[in-house]
Parts: sequence; C-alpha cells; structure tokens
Amino acid sequence: MIQKVILWFFVVMFFVFALVQYNDPDPYVWIPVYLIPTYLCYYKLQGKGDKLMYFGIGLLFLMWAINQFPPEWEGVLLNQGMKTVNIELGRESLGLGCCTIGMWLCAALKN
Repeated sequence: MIQKVILWFFVVMFFVFALVQYNDPDPYVWIPVYLIPTYLCYYKLQGKGDKLMYFGIGLLFLMWAINQFPPEWEGVLLNQGMKTVNIELGRESLGLGCCTIGMWLCAALKN
C-alpha cells in the first residue's frame, strides 16, 4: 500500500513539474523530460518494468543533473525570478535530481 502511495506521489509531482514548464524558454525539452518519469512511475504502478531499466534511466538523469549544475550556485527560489542563467541551471539540475530519485525508488520498490 505504501509503495502505491509513493508511486502516485511521484506520478502527480512529475506531472505538475511538466505542467509548469509551459512558460519556460524551452518547454519542448522540459515537458517531455518530466512526462517520461511520470509515465515510468505509472508503468511501475502497473507492475511493469525491471530494476535495471529504472536504475539505468535514473543514472542518465543523474549524469544530466550533474552536467546542468550551475558553475556558481545562486539558489533556486521562485521569488528570485529568472535573474541569471545560474538560477535557471540550478532549477533544472534540481528537477533532474528529483527524476533520479524517482527512478531509483521505482528500481528499489518491489513489483
């Protein structure tokens, strides 16, 4: 039961992440990026997918998150707006880190 609650939490969270990307400068990249883990968490709810698939996709998200990490950390708060590229990179990196956690939890949970 707790596994289903966790997976539904991630399904909803990633779907909301995708929805708020509509006003991003490059929504064509970020909406699919968040819809992929949305679908994969739902796929896991159906008892499908294997651990290696989820771990591998999580590893790809982790490598992308590290690559997106800003050269200088300036925060990610919403009240800061999009003042600098570093804030945007920080937000993107944090979102990709959430995708990593979601995929690795899917890998860890039993079918």
